[in-house]
Amino acid sequence: MKKIILTEQRNPASIDIDLLSSREIVEIMNHEDKKVPLAVEKELDNIAKAVDLISEAFINGKSLLYFGAGTSGRLGILDASECPPTFSAAPEMVRGYIAGGDQAIKTSAEGAEDSYEGGENDLINSGASTGDIVAGISASGNAAYIQGVLAKAQGLSIKTIGIACNSDAKIKSLSDIFICPIVGPEALTGSTRLKAGTAQKLVLNMLTTASMIRAGKAYENFMIDLNPTNIKLKDRATRIVSEIAGVPCQEAAQFLEQSGYRVKTAVMMAISGLKPEEAENMLKNSKGRLREALKAIHPA
Repeated sequence: MKKIILTEQRNPASIDIDLLSSREIVEIMNHEDKKVPLAVEKELDNIAKAVDLISEAFINGKSLLYFGAGTSGRLGILDASECPPTFSAAPEMVRGYIAGGDQAIKTSAEGAEDSYEGGENDLINSGASTGDIVAGISASGNAAYIQGVLAKAQGLSIKTIGIACNSDAKIKSLSDIFICPIVGPEALTGSTRLKAGTAQKLVLNMLTTASMIRAGKAYENFMIDLNPTNIKLKDRATRIVSEIAGVPCQEAAQFLEQSGYRVKTAVMMAISGLKPEEAENMLKNSKGRLREALKAIHPA
């Protein structure tokens, strides 16, 4: 008898879920969801290794490319799309691709995950090259599309990361780093947008956030490279400049406006009295790292 993939197995805790009240159903789901962060915790060493690879790529001007099918693909695209406003990252720095193309973001194209050649072609068409990092996301880890992506990437000497929720995943052998939070069977059999999807989202949050921090896009726990494109973000940027530089919010807002709403530049101006161009040059000499630029102004 063929072995059932872990992510497709039935969950004994929810066998009679269709007979339960709404309160009982969500209680079971909540109980199952509590297992997710513990499963992710067991993979922190592998996640950290992946962060080391990705942050090095970022520092060298290279990119992280996510590939996935269905929910996994959508999660990769979501994570990638949030990097530009959060870190002022160029759109090409983190990119997301989904089996079946952009139309599969909103419309199901489940059959596309079965195309090994589709994965190969999407990897080639992405323009990925040596120095970039390719991450394949798949709940089962067996999607032919992801196998095609990772195999082609390795053939081009591109480092690969596999993210799955099944220790027997076929993509494991195609991954330089394999991240595998074992969350167990879903409350609704095979619905991997639940625990598996939540685990993937937590992992992707860590990969990009930690890598951006390592690449110098944070000061303390402030998002100093955020792109303040609306009222909420402009207010946040003002508070960041005010707190780091130790100036009133009104002054911080003025420095932000003079700097073109570049938080690090505004901080440098507020602390040192530099003009915008001078502050930018000091940041450039420090490779964009605010701590190093501030030390250059006031050596310990």
